[in-house]
Amino acid sequence: MSLSTTPLPLSITIATRESRLALWQAEHVKALLEGHGHSVRLLGMTTKGDQILDRSLSKVGGKGLFVKELEVALEEGRADIAVHSLKDVPMDLPAGFELACVMEREDPRDAWVSPHAEGLSDLPDGAVVGTSSLRRLVLLREALDRLGRHDVRIEPLRGNLDTRLRKLDEGQYHAIVLAAAGLKRLGLGDRIRAVFEPGQSLPAAGQGALGIEIRSGRPELVAALAPLVHMPTWLRVAAERTVSRAMGGSCSMPLAAYAQWRHPDPGVLDIEAAWGDPEGRSPVLRVRHQARVSSLAEAEALGARAAADLKSAGAVARAPGD
Repeated sequence: MSLSTTPLPLSITIATRESRLALWQAEHVKALLEGHGHSVRLLGMTTKGDQILDRSLSKVGGKGLFVKELEVALEEGRADIAVHSLKDVPMDLPAGFELACVMEREDPRDAWVSPHAEGLSDLPDGAVVGTSSLRRLVLLREALDRLGRHDVRIEPLRGNLDTRLRKLDEGQYHAIVLAAAGLKRLGLGDRIRAVFEPGQSLPAAGQGALGIEIRSGRPELVAALAPLVHMPTWLRVAAERTVSRAMGGSCSMPLAAYAQWRHPDPGVLDIEAAWGDPEGRSPVLRVRHQARVSSLAEAEALGARAAADLKSAGAVARAPGD
């Protein structure tokens, strides 16, 4: 007699932030799980990261502020899973939690959104560009310096996606830089004036990918989430997140890591990483590595080599808690 490997239908509660993008992501996962026979409801929550809008994330505790309340809901049993934009998930999860699923990646690139200019070189004199990311700030500053555009100011930009677009439309900025994935997921792709290729603006680790977090010791949830796993994406982001973990990456470090499958050999993973001096005293450092990868351990080993090369080139890792 053969045993069925089909997971039994579950009743699943998804903890989610209440921003429009977070709700879209949770609804997307809900629909997929319901398609596999599960009963799913959403538990909407407001996180500290959503509430503190007058200071940069690097000054108020980092992107972990977006996930802490969701983890409390998992720990207390009020929710079973939490859906995150993977670039917002700290590199090391608290004890008792695990990443149970990484889904297929959306566009990982940065997007240029502007009613005034096709790109950096077209900005008016004294223009203001908004970004919430130290990574983007360093890469933008590098590109502007190459163009001789020392008149352009880069200013902080906080708030959810709709708030950021509203600030642009109100004229507070001449252009803003956002993740292309969020705009596309909300049907706002027409707001994208241009996209930065990775060679122009290297993405953050995990950008464009969704991760699903659970409490450890829930094999039934792991089985239910298995059909949503996209292993080619998981291997890519595992390499990227290892770079960030090794460097102590956080919102207070301008760090980028982006892996992609090399063509024409689909089994070879290529990773590029970049580190910038937060004070802008030295040029952006870049390294590149590639390896044949078929497991998470091999992907993490590739990321570790890239991080080691960054350190050898002069990048300064942050100690935990810094």
